[in-house]
Amino acid sequence: MSQDPLPNPPAASDLPTPSIEKKRSWLPSLIWIIPIVAALVGITLVVKTVLGRGPTIEISFSTAEGLVAGKTKVKYKEVEIGSVTAITLAEDRSHIVATVQLQKEAKSFIADDTRFWVIRPRLEAAGVSGLGTLLSGAYIRADAGVSGDTTHEFVGLEAPPIVTRDTSGRQFVLHAGNIGSLDVGSPLYFRRIKVGQVAAYALDPDGKGVTLRVFVNTPYEKFVGANTRFWHASGIDVEASASGFKVRTQSLATVVMGGIAMQAPDDAPGAEAAENASFKLAEDETTALKAPDGPSQTLLLNFNQSLRGLTPGAAVDFRGVVIGEVKSIGVEFDRVERRFNMPVLIEVYPARLGRNFDSEQADPVATQQRRLQQLINRGLRAQLRTGNLLSGQLYVALDFFPKAPPADLKKTSDPIELPTVPNGLDQLQTQVSDILTKINKVPFEELSADLRKTLATLDTTLTSAEQLVKKLNNDVAPEMTAAMRDVRKTINTANETLSSAGRTLSEDAPLQQDLRQTLREVNRAAASIKVLTDYLERHPESLLRGKPEEKK
Repeated sequence: MSQDPLPNPPAASDLPTPSIEKKRSWLPSLIWIIPIVAALVGITLVVKTVLGRGPTIEISFSTAEGLVAGKTKVKYKEVEIGSVTAITLAEDRSHIVATVQLQKEAKSFIADDTRFWVIRPRLEAAGVSGLGTLLSGAYIRADAGVSGDTTHEFVGLEAPPIVTRDTSGRQFVLHAGNIGSLDVGSPLYFRRIKVGQVAAYALDPDGKGVTLRVFVNTPYEKFVGANTRFWHASGIDVEASASGFKVRTQSLATVVMGGIAMQAPDDAPGAEAAENASFKLAEDETTALKAPDGPSQTLLLNFNQSLRGLTPGAAVDFRGVVIGEVKSIGVEFDRVERRFNMPVLIEVYPARLGRNFDSEQADPVATQQRRLQQLINRGLRAQLRTGNLLSGQLYVALDFFPKAPPADLKKTSDPIELPTVPNGLDQLQTQVSDILTKINKVPFEELSADLRKTLATLDTTLTSAEQLVKKLNNDVAPEMTAAMRDVRKTINTANETLSSAGRTLSEDAPLQQDLRQTLREVNRAAASIKVLTDYLERHPESLLRGKPEEKK
């Protein structure tokens, strides 16, 4: 197939001349206004966010329970000051790290003494807290620091602090032998009103005690003075002593979670105590409020009897006044006497015996020994006595026993040994034992044989008596019955006779008048006879010679 040849191109002169127009000036289209405005707004927001952003910090917690990145807030006095942006696990997997973006206004919270903790529902000794987070979720609370040093890494608290820096009040230090049932948050009471709480506690470096920090809220700190006493008010204080049973408690809260009470003796607290002043925490109210005892003296008592019922802490009594307490009891073998002694260590306070007795001398040790020797010479002895019949509790009584055997103070022993005497119950037991020993020596078998013989003889006698009674009933009883009938008749006759005699002897009866006249005659005759007898007593010869004639 043949192809048509291509046409020849037109000449340049044949082409039309193009028209040239000038370019118009550039004007933006209205459609670009919206993106530009949006960009400007975004840039403004970014700049504002960057300028308003505070520092970024990291807080370590043992667990991320309740924390959610992008949701959990950081608050101070319920005002939001930041939020958690990320939560990561530490490399050693021992804790988690929460990255917190603080606001610009919260830049002061990077002080290195700032504290952070998680608010979540908790059931503790101080009560239930964080119930509001059941709906709103957990959040991190901050306690602003006051240090001039700053940091961006913090270790969060696992439990909320009892006292924050914005709480008004004052802290005090208490020293105790043990913490008892106290815990952080345990209440502090003044006249059974809660005025504070336990803020912290720690074991002493030497391990011999516990140091507690208590916080007293405003305005109650003014009631803490130099003479204020603190004591355990935990649970129920039951005291069983020689005086009986005593039960004391502060409130129902102290029964459940323990507590501390404070008060000044005689309501005289003294000068107001300064911040962090130290006090001693007593075991009970009685110990706390008692008067100062002054220096103590340790004495040793050796008893030769059972110590059942005597416990450390038992009272040492002098005629009803407690002057000390028992520190320890034990048992010890005496190689010389070849017997067991029961040593009792007591601590007494001479100041409780009065100022005159506890007067200070140049040599206190020599004075005490000389004074004790004088008292021992007068009969001072230690004796165990029963203080409570229900519990069988014993106490140590110091008293004078003038009839006690002489004894000397053993100055070589350390501590000084005070002589003792057995109590009345032990003496009674010894006497009873001696009586029983004597009773055991009585020949009861021989006596029983004689008693059986006597009983046999008595049985024979009773048999004979029974036979005699039967014979009397058969032979004598009828005759006695007839005799009784005669006796009744005689009594009736006598009654009739007496009735007649009564009528005869009445005042208006003639016989009564004649009888009076006769009695007067008899009286005159008796008087004459008396004169005659008196005369015969003086002149018995007149019976033979007759009465001499009177001389004219």
